[in-house]
Amino acid sequence: MLISIIVPAFNEEKLLGASLRAIQTAAAVWARRGWTHELIVCDNNSTDRTAAIAAEHGATVVFEPVNQIARARNRGASLATGRWLLFIDADSLPGAALFDDLAVAIESGQHLACGARFQFDAPTLLLRLIGGFWSIWSRVLRHMAGSFVAVEASAFRAVGGFSTELYVGEELDLSHRLQRLGRERAPPQSIRILSRHPLLTSARKIRLYSTRETLRFARRSLCNPWRVMRTREACDILDDGRR
Repeated sequence: MLISIIVPAFNEEKLLGASLRAIQTAAAVWARRGWTHELIVCDNNSTDRTAAIAAEHGATVVFEPVNQIARARNRGASLATGRWLLFIDADSLPGAALFDDLAVAIESGQHLACGARFQFDAPTLLLRLIGGFWSIWSRVLRHMAGSFVAVEASAFRAVGGFSTELYVGEELDLSHRLQRLGRERAPPQSIRILSRHPLLTSARKIRLYSTRETLRFARRSLCNPWRVMRTREACDILDDGRR
């Protein structure tokens, strides 16, 4: 079994090194099963040392000139040779226990994709509430968070990968399309949300943006979600390069 780990990265020189070290350490748990992995970082038009840091950590580096996380993930996947693809955000720190749970889910043959519960690195009440809400939402609706998306490569390609029409919510769209594909398979396969061991992810967006900016984005998202999802300018708070 070869797992392709794909990390989209835009101006991530501050956090990318720690993330890649955590990924490589966690991936060692797969060696017990005789599994191997490849690490691919997609430099999404960075202006800092993102690409150099990725190369220093042994990753294959590929370039995507259009700033959009869906395009970056798809570009990384275009080079992947693994039977399964694992997309992890550049500000996240997976552990060996989570990777082991993923291996068990893959070996069961019952799932065509897996997501994970996440936990922010800042244990504030607000962030615990956000994480708790998402944990319930994702397990009930089988929605994968973009910070951790594991999918069988053939299924990913069968549904066309991440939609490049979306600038936010692309992982929810992918989840829906994979659910439909899973129901069509014989025997049917599902999306599994791994909940025992959370993925540790950065709360930097809360720290970098003011309450006013955050509330303005939330208001736009609630009033006109389809416009926000499909318009780059409306999603500036998510991908404006502020780090």
